[in-house]
Amino acid sequence: MRYYPVMVNLQKKRCLVVGGGLVAERKIRGLLDADADVYVVAPSCTDQIDTWSQQGEIAWERRFFEPSDTEKAVLIIAATNQPDVNLAVYQACQPQQWINIVDRPDLCTFTVPAVVERGDMQIAISTGGNNPGLAKKLRTQIEKWVGPEYGDYTRFLGEMRQRVLRLHLAESQKRAILAKLLDERFLDWTRSGELERRDREAESLLQGQESGE
Repeated sequence: MRYYPVMVNLQKKRCLVVGGGLVAERKIRGLLDADADVYVVAPSCTDQIDTWSQQGEIAWERRFFEPSDTEKAVLIIAATNQPDVNLAVYQACQPQQWINIVDRPDLCTFTVPAVVERGDMQIAISTGGNNPGLAKKLRTQIEKWVGPEYGDYTRFLGEMRQRVLRLHLAESQKRAILAKLLDERFLDWTRSGELERRDREAESLLQGQESGE
């Protein structure tokens, strides 16, 4: 089976996590980063999960899992260390729900990739559940290649793209400007901290195109 790669908007979507250990904590952290509405069911949990609950960032039910817990969830993660409980979560799900069973990749309708994050830029690495260790190894290698400057560089390109799209130019001209903004020098200036020079050159490029130069 081959997975279909996709980035999902989970903002305000109800997501269920069954389990309260360190694995569940990592899953919850990722969901919170995506601004999901996180609902946790577990008889006990880590200090961090408890803190999130006390701060109102998640809803935590201090009890064992019940099949009805899955009813309103868009996405479900079973992250306990008890295979029978994880299997019960899977069996309670409906076909339209997205489910991840941490110890049963064969039962998952989605997997969580290893991710390199640089601001709004995300690079996801998946082995289709075959070897998470390889995905983590590749993430470490990519982190060395794609430095922190890519966060600001991505933001800069996003802002420039919006400006280019508002220009009264033909689509072919807009694509040409966007291609020029991908010139390596703009990344180099970001990396070296020469942001004023980068922005000045970008501004000059846009003004030149608007004036027909």
